[in-house]
Amino acid sequence: MAMTIHVDIVSAETEIYSGLAEMVYAPAEMGEVGIAPRHTPLITRLKPGEVRVETKPGIQEHFYVSGGILEVQPHVVTVLADTAIRAKDLDEAAALEAKEKAEQALLNQGEEFNAAKAQGELAEAMAQLRAIGRLKQMR
Repeated sequence: MAMTIHVDIVSAETEIYSGLAEMVYAPAEMGEVGIAPRHTPLITRLKPGEVRVETKPGIQEHFYVSGGILEVQPHVVTVLADTAIRAKDLDEAAALEAKEKAEQALLNQGEEFNAAKAQGELAEAMAQLRAIGRLKQMR
């Protein structure tokens, strides 16, 4: 029997996932990290992107997080996300609309323009679209 690690993915609204995994992949601020059972303790910020939970070899569950914190203990991984959604529940049309809106905001910089907000919204939309794309490839 393979070693496992307990994984909790929690958003500001609710718990999204709780279960055992053989491996977890997350979009840390400095790049994607892979967490195996008995991983060294770690706390890092997450950027918008896809969290993958490998429950068995070749079987993964996919989640989108808009950012947050990843805490790793030897037997527990906790993802505290601002927003977390199962990847299969992402709305591609809404993500495309958000991307276009953010791109327009960056192009049409008016008096009330907030570059950081527009860039953040664009990054979130792009991360959602990447998660949707990966999910489509797997089907």
